[in-house]
Amino acid sequence: MTTTAQQSNPSGYRVQNPATGEVVETFETATDAQVVQAVDAAQAAYESWGALPIAERAVVVKRVAELFTERADELASTITLEMGKPFSESKGEAEFCTDIFNYFATEGPTLAADQEINAIGGGRAVVQRLPVGPLLGIMPWNYPYYQVARFVAPNLMLGNTIVLKHAETCPRSAMAIAQIMDDAGVPAGAYVNLFATHDQIADIIADPRIQGVSLTGSERAGAIIGQLAGQNLKKAVLELGGSDPYVVLDSEDVKAAAKLAWDTRIENTGQACNSNKRMIVMEDIYDDFVAGLTEQANGLVPGDPATEDAGTFGPLSSRAAAEAVHEQVQDAVSKGATLHAGGTLHDGPSCYYSPAVLTGITKDMRAYREELFGPVAVVYKVSSDEEAIKLANDTQYGLGGAVFSTDEERARKLAHRLQVGMANVNGIGEDADLPFGGVKRSGYGRELGPLGMDEFVNKRLFYIAD
Repeated sequence: MTTTAQQSNPSGYRVQNPATGEVVETFETATDAQVVQAVDAAQAAYESWGALPIAERAVVVKRVAELFTERADELASTITLEMGKPFSESKGEAEFCTDIFNYFATEGPTLAADQEINAIGGGRAVVQRLPVGPLLGIMPWNYPYYQVARFVAPNLMLGNTIVLKHAETCPRSAMAIAQIMDDAGVPAGAYVNLFATHDQIADIIADPRIQGVSLTGSERAGAIIGQLAGQNLKKAVLELGGSDPYVVLDSEDVKAAAKLAWDTRIENTGQACNSNKRMIVMEDIYDDFVAGLTEQANGLVPGDPATEDAGTFGPLSSRAAAEAVHEQVQDAVSKGATLHAGGTLHDGPSCYYSPAVLTGITKDMRAYREELFGPVAVVYKVSSDEEAIKLANDTQYGLGGAVFSTDEERARKLAHRLQVGMANVNGIGEDADLPFGGVKRSGYGRELGPLGMDEFVNKRLFYIAD
């Protein structure tokens, strides 16, 4: 494993506390020579790691899983400092990584098993699932461990090797993951943490030894990486933005339904790709639903994400992120939207933006088309199921969506019409065994579950004639 971490310019790889704006530590980016060394190491490791029986790789991956829980408190403190995630959520994220690595360590041998096919012309034929070689992963800051786990776990099981470029604001968590891999017995070169620059990413993708690239990030980043992958004939998986519809058709307890919607929206301070960014509510419960959200938002004050005191909220990941959300909300308000609570950008250099409830969004507002990556509950009123589904699908994104109703069949019928990669009824499914990914401008490819192990794989025909 290779990790580059030395003092450097705060505009590059750095630990910057979003609660204060203080730059705590800085790191040198990799040299061009280190980039070459990283790919050399990944290729060399692939020759041996990919040749091991999958059961032997599973033993190592199982140990990776154990270490994420054994070190959960330490890992949690790291990302709470780096990107402001509340400590309890940070610890839960680390422990979720255990579930992911365990799932692929346990189910991987079955998922990668040979698949016999009926050879019409005679002979014996199987489809084999084989590793393809070194892969590049480009990971985001919002879930520093989870995003890495869902890319790395299935590919280590397959026998691929990983060059990992993490977000510039997550260097300590990147190094913590690399240390776990090392301590678990992942061979040198099979997982390489690299503090690469954007220019170096292009060079890595162009290297003929790199067989694919996975990115979780913005649409803009996805378009760039997708273009680079296409130019170099490399497979790509892109998990990009989302503006998920959250349709509430009816409820026996509207206040409780609003509380559930609020808690879902505020998870990770609203910085989740598949968050319920557009709440679409039937007119007969709309007023009570908005009142319930407003009650949740009122009176909250900035707090320390490490302690999570009652009545407080944490910072966004960066000052730029907080300012971007504020500009979107202000654009809406200036054009007639109603701000029921929150929406205050607190003084810099901290990154606090008070959780908001926003209604009256129209098509001429940025908030209608753009993803709001922060703690803003946007609510729309509709009067029919047909109006609800039309609004739900009127977006460039297609990550996930959910429909809630006391009448499950009614919710099922509407959810079937969602133009998304993940459709949910009366809850949102997200676990190690459930595929994750979207359509439209939310990207392509899948992670987690059986589909997550079916992306970067050589599905080789092996035929033996009679």
